[in-house]
Amino acid sequence: MTYKTILVHLDQSTHTAQRIKYAAALAALSSAHLIGAAMTGLSRYVFADGLVSANDPTLTHHVEFLRKYATEAIHSFEKIANQEGANSIESRLVDDDAVGGMVLQARYSDLLVIGQTDPHSTVPGIYPNFPEQVVLNCTRPVLIIPYASTFKKLFSRPLIAWDGSPAATRAITGALPLLIHAQKVDLVVFNANDEKLVHGAEPGADIALYLSRHGVRVQVVNHTVKTDIGQALLSLATDQGNDLIVMGGYGHSRFRETLMGGVTKTLFTSMTVPVLTTH
Repeated sequence: MTYKTILVHLDQSTHTAQRIKYAAALAALSSAHLIGAAMTGLSRYVFADGLVSANDPTLTHHVEFLRKYATEAIHSFEKIANQEGANSIESRLVDDDAVGGMVLQARYSDLLVIGQTDPHSTVPGIYPNFPEQVVLNCTRPVLIIPYASTFKKLFSRPLIAWDGSPAATRAITGALPLLIHAQKVDLVVFNANDEKLVHGAEPGADIALYLSRHGVRVQVVNHTVKTDIGQALLSLATDQGNDLIVMGGYGHSRFRETLMGGVTKTLFTSMTVPVLTTH
């Protein structure tokens, strides 16, 4: 199982280069086709409804400026992707808003690579909740690169946060092309006693067996914590030297948290390593 098409979001953020390097390295590893997509920021519905007219010089000038801005991001993508060894690349300049455009483009890809929101940096056309909105609406696994990340190498020791949920199952399936190349994979179950009907007598054993059949070298660890699980997950990743976190929506048995609440929200705002997630 490998990725055949990888899509990476392009903008003029100072962190975009790191995002492209991760995507290009993944494409080189999988011999995948790498697509860099830059959105102008104007919804496609504006064009479909004829609200942008060639006879309106003000709107035309604005659209031309946005397209020029997006084109600059594409030029950077092409340069970096070639330097990082991606063999098959494609650039797309799309007249659409960032969320809607990337979600639509992702339907035809195996993996979408985006960046974490940097609270200290403003990028035109990119709202602070961009990653959350993309994950909520995307039908593909999404790899989020921290804004403070420095690309060194691809993931050798991922950490899977397993809660037995459908979202976590989809995240693991979406991460398999990465997991099979890892030297070691840690699978953690937090507070398994709270979900006895989900985890069974040996929490994590069934999913670990599934992974081992795919050739994944996985070990299961169980932790009982009374603190915030999101922070516990980040601390564990730091202590163990994990370089990727794989997780879906994470919740409690009685009042399941929404995807953008609780653990996931903590990860989105405080991630220290890339996170691969699904909705």
